[in-house]
Amino acid sequence: MEQALFSALAEPTRRRILMLLTEQGELCVCELVHALALAQPRISSHLAALRKGGLVKARKQGLWVHYSIHPGLPDWALDILHSALRGLKGRAPYAADAARLAGMEEESRPPVRRAC
Repeated sequence: MEQALFSALAEPTRRRILMLLTEQGELCVCELVHALALAQPRISSHLAALRKGGLVKARKQGLWVHYSIHPGLPDWALDILHSALRGLKGRAPYAADAARLAGMEEESRPPVRRAC
């Protein structure tokens, strides 16, 4: 678990995904694609690695797969993720990711989470 967490935090795209999931709770792949402005296959590849490392869990709803931080993460791992979020919030590229996601929410999300 330790190696998976620190490896994920060392890789910029995985770190960005973890920061968004830590802040937002749950996001579908299309929301991550929009927020990170990267191609879907690239995002899916990173999500697969995070899932394999036990850092995130996937929940399928119809055609969409939603990801969240794995609820079984130990407290020390959650503390690290929350500390990283506090330290990186408002800094590039994390601020831009959050802004794109917020723009998506304002433009196209109804009150209930929309299907992508």
